[in-house]
Amino acid sequence: MEFWFDYASIYSYPAVMRVQRECALYGQELVWRPFLLGPVFRSMGFENAPFVVNERKGAYVWKDIQRECAKFNLIWEKPSAFPRNSVLAARVALVGAAEGWIEPFSREVMLRNFAQDKDIGSREEISSALAALNIPAEAILDRASSPTVKDLLRWNTEEAMRKGVFGAPMF
Repeated sequence: MEFWFDYASIYSYPAVMRVQRECALYGQELVWRPFLLGPVFRSMGFENAPFVVNERKGAYVWKDIQRECAKFNLIWEKPSAFPRNSVLAARVALVGAAEGWIEPFSREVMLRNFAQDKDIGSREEISSALAALNIPAEAILDRASSPTVKDLLRWNTEEAMRKGVFGAPMF
């Protein structure tokens, strides 16, 4: 099963925290597919997440995510800045997918963004997340900044659009 997600997406948070365990319960192979929602939204004529643009929908979504997190016993703290830049996290995740540590990295980044209100768009925060997992941060950040990984993230985002992905998470 392909799992399309963005680290800036509030509904991707509970999905990231649970998806691997759920797939294992049913013997389902999981393919982690980080991508960027911004270009997807722009392709649909939105300059921001639709619930940010629509105030009534936004009020509902912020309450709904609190309920979802409570249901799954996840800590929730509304980010002081939303949406946060998720480009670096997504690039690092692509390195993690190739090396087999995308799941713990993704869980760590989501906790930092949605349970600890940390700026996951900063190199320092992503470096700290990697260090917390005993992953060599500087080497990974250098790889994540390579043209190859940048192109791969663009390709993933374009592939999401080709497949009809319009939000995150999607399966």
